[in-house]
Amino acid sequence: MAAANHRLLVLTEGNFRLRCRETAKDLRSKADLDLEVLDVGTGVWRDVSTLSGGESFMAALALAVGLSDVVQNRSSHVRLDMLFIDEGFGSLDEGTLQRAMELLRRLSDGSRTIGIISHVAELRESIEKKLIVTHTPNGSEIRVEA
Repeated sequence: MAAANHRLLVLTEGNFRLRCRETAKDLRSKADLDLEVLDVGTGVWRDVSTLSGGESFMAALALAVGLSDVVQNRSSHVRLDMLFIDEGFGSLDEGTLQRAMELLRRLSDGSRTIGIISHVAELRESIEKKLIVTHTPNGSEIRVEA
C-alpha cells in the first residue's frame, strides 16, 4: 500500500491516502480488498465507493502503478515493461489530467511502454506516438502516427 500511496499523493497533490479497512464491513468483503481513503482536507477516513469518478480513476491508477513498482523492485526475475490503461481519463479535470500524464511520461522513461486507450481529444494531442484504430465497414484499420 505504501507504493500506491506514494503515487496517489503525487496524483492528488497530497489530498488522498489509501488503507485497507481494519475490520470488514460485511462477510462478503472479507475476501475483497476492502479499502478506505483519507481525505486530508477533512481528516476523515471513508469508503472508496464515495470517491468521484476522477478520484476513483486516480486511486486505481495509483494502485496499478504501485503494484508494478513493488513487483519490479522485489524480483529480479520479473519485468513489467508494458502498462495499458483503458479509458478513465475523461473523468479528470484539466489539472489532474496533466498530473496523470506527467506520471505516465515519467514511467515511460525508455524502460517501459505505456499504452493508453482513450477517446479524450486533449489526451490524444499530448501523446507523441499513437496507434489509431478506426472502425470501417470492412473492419478495423490501424495507422501509426509518430
